[in-house]
Amino acid sequence: MSRPIEALIHVGAIRSNYLNIKSLAPTSRAFAVVKANAYGHGLLRVAQALHDADGFAILEIEGAIALREAGVTQPILLLEGVFSHDELMLAARHDLWLAVHEPQVIAWLETTPLDRPVHVFLKLNSGMNRLGFPAGDAKQVAARLGACANVAGITLMTHFATADDPARGIAAQLACFDAATEGLDLRHSVANSAASIAYPQTRRDWLRPGIVLYGSSPFAARSAADLGLQAAMTLRSKIIGTQRVQAGDAVGYGATFVADGPMTIGIVACGYADGYPRHAPTGTPVLVDGVRTRLLGRVSMDMLAVDLTALAGAGIGCSVELWGAKLPIDEVAAAAGTIGYELMCAIAPRVPVLTV
Repeated sequence: MSRPIEALIHVGAIRSNYLNIKSLAPTSRAFAVVKANAYGHGLLRVAQALHDADGFAILEIEGAIALREAGVTQPILLLEGVFSHDELMLAARHDLWLAVHEPQVIAWLETTPLDRPVHVFLKLNSGMNRLGFPAGDAKQVAARLGACANVAGITLMTHFATADDPARGIAAQLACFDAATEGLDLRHSVANSAASIAYPQTRRDWLRPGIVLYGSSPFAARSAADLGLQAAMTLRSKIIGTQRVQAGDAVGYGATFVADGPMTIGIVACGYADGYPRHAPTGTPVLVDGVRTRLLGRVSMDMLAVDLTALAGAGIGCSVELWGAKLPIDEVAAAAGTIGYELMCAIAPRVPVLTV
């Protein structure tokens, strides 16, 4: 019998979540953001689930080419653009769109013979201070790109730093972007997941939903269920051993949890080598046979301990949901001091993945 841990990918949920976002902006198109192996859900699996999406957005050109080879004909946007002259040639060959955020790529576009012109997304820095030309240079850079024979079209884009924080919002960045691009008759792409939901004024030509596709909320104070999102991944395992401990007995490495009375401990076949966060503390929620209980002590490489004391009849073979359809990934992530994105992307290759 194989080790009982597995990750279930709910493709119907991914599709529902995409349509949920699309319904907010019926006149906009939406890239399904599938970077990081579709946030750990499987690039080709998600592309198949969203076979009629308006387009896909990704980082690595290898993944973009894999999508083309799998039959994807919609626009595919390289969110960080290309990293070499050779990649630019590949992008053109496979009809990939690319973000342009620094002068070297413009120079390559101006001097490189390409199989076909490419559509570019001119990335402007409106306050994130990560990638992008200074917003004030928008007209100058757009004019240079517009004069380039290798450029098939231009869309203006920016990225918000605090769209997920209602107290700070996007007003300053959006005002900066709009002032810098006023008078340019070009398409816009400014809305990430959080902005697509919370700021209707950002629902322009192209949305870029990412985390919401996978059933996680971008907001600390609004749950995925509140937003009408469905969990796209369930990580589950089973109890493989039990222990009875008494007051004063410790559990796990470092003896970080000490029982204050008689307890029943369940040992689960899941650890940090499977992608579960090692820093998750005692009290992190876990479901055993659908009943909520808690993590105890330090997470090991291959196992973790849960409290079975109040679960009559629970023991070896009982099902355990670490996160998923019944236990929101955002709740587990918050308990562990991180975000759902990290948990999704951390699932280890040794964990079997099933499509349901």
